[in-house]
Amino acid sequence: MKIAVDAMGGDFAPGVVIEGLVSALIDFPDYHYALVGNTPKVLFYLEKYGIAGDPRIELVHAPTVCEMSEPSAVSLRAKKDSSITVCAKLLKEKKVDAMVTPGHTGATVAATKVLVRTLPGVSRPGLGANMPSQKGRFLLMDAGADVDSKPENLVQFAVMGEIYAQYLFNNPRPRVGLLSVGGEDVKGNDLTKHTFHMLEKLPFNFVGNVEADAIFEGAADVLISDGFSGNVLLKSAEGLARSTIYWLKRVLTKNSFRTVWALMGRNAFVELKAFGSSDRIGGAPLLGINGICIIGHGGSSPEAVRNAIRVAGECVTFGLNDKIVAKIKEAEEILGPELNPTKN
Repeated sequence: MKIAVDAMGGDFAPGVVIEGLVSALIDFPDYHYALVGNTPKVLFYLEKYGIAGDPRIELVHAPTVCEMSEPSAVSLRAKKDSSITVCAKLLKEKKVDAMVTPGHTGATVAATKVLVRTLPGVSRPGLGANMPSQKGRFLLMDAGADVDSKPENLVQFAVMGEIYAQYLFNNPRPRVGLLSVGGEDVKGNDLTKHTFHMLEKLPFNFVGNVEADAIFEGAADVLISDGFSGNVLLKSAEGLARSTIYWLKRVLTKNSFRTVWALMGRNAFVELKAFGSSDRIGGAPLLGINGICIIGHGGSSPEAVRNAIRVAGECVTFGLNDKIVAKIKEAEEILGPELNPTKN
């Protein structure tokens, strides 16, 4: 198996990416890598970490970087030789089995959608975010790849999310819920109401609408949303987590007695922080692309890079895309032109 790794992606590249690759070389001895980036800069860190010349690493030069502050389309128009675009080209040409990047999410979506294309029956890709809940974890689908969705897109997200959740949670029948403003099928906007009636026709473990106050109680294993609402939810959760840590520190250091108590319970706080950490997750899959693509957080640590590589390899082994194509075809047979109007 060969995985393209964007060495220049993220806030701390290429050092953090290559440090993560060191762990991956040890933990996944059967994997090979196309390390994509500015070769002189990459070589410096390969030598620093003692993996220069490793036969499992192929260096692929990409002289430019798509910066986080740049528009999504810049990787295709102005920077056709950026590390993200080169990774996408390798995936398109089947020179690698998967790609991993902690870089610009929008640029990755644009590059893979245009170059790699989507799977048969999938009109738009969706980003699956693995998030914590009281019952363990759930998959948010879409977390920001498609901000202007139609009902058929949300149904495709549900199909892809269900398949990925089967792998992710080792659950053959994950509960699929639809993010809305009320539990009844008459609640919501035109998008959610139409999507609801399409989803209930499919052979899902469909639990109906899920209100925002029940999300983190574990109301569903797969939560379906348009990318706009999903990204707002994701960023709100990240911000609330940071604020909660701030509030805890503030009240627990209010006096010496509380400070001593907090120090005694510091292991519990470390465990709490780790429970919501994105480092263990590694990255979010861009589902629906005709290849495996894992997108990491911009602030990815070496552990996160290592785990993103792990997830990419496991998705290939699981046969994720073949399962998605089969399930999409099954859904098309049931819903007909509702799911794929372009075929009508």
